[in-house]
Amino acid sequence: MRFWPEKNPLPKNRYQNIASFEPEFWKKKALSDLSPEEWELLCDGCGKCCLNKLERRGKICFTNARCRFLDPESCLCRIYEHRFEKVFDCRDINLKTVLTEPELLPCTCAYRLLAQGKDLPSWHPLITGRADSVHQAGMSLKGRPLISETEVKNYEDYIIDWPDL
Repeated sequence: MRFWPEKNPLPKNRYQNIASFEPEFWKKKALSDLSPEEWELLCDGCGKCCLNKLERRGKICFTNARCRFLDPESCLCRIYEHRFEKVFDCRDINLKTVLTEPELLPCTCAYRLLAQGKDLPSWHPLITGRADSVHQAGMSLKGRPLISETEVKNYEDYIIDWPDL
């Protein structure tokens, strides 16, 4: 099953086959037991993992500089299926990353929350059944003051401390 459309994935397409998955599969399976499709469904589409980060004094700091391929309206990658070929430092959000480098993910990230033994937030699309619920709850990057990484001269000037990071 192809999960992401080849061109410009839209949030509504992401969960179109949700009925074919076991209800609340994330509560019944370990992260290591999820199928690739279930793993992708856990992503709420907030776009926060596509913010550039800096390490300062051993701490990961998020900036409001977004990857040039992140669509700030949908908060999805414009080149998702080819992102690792086009962006040399794009991180694969896989089980190893979640378990060994959770600070690279926002504190609202489903992967991080589940790895910590917590549940999905009430606004998560798997809970609401609506892909846009992450935007409606104000938990995505949609409408936030962002700058494209192509416009940044000094990332230190763009460090942010948003509570949902």
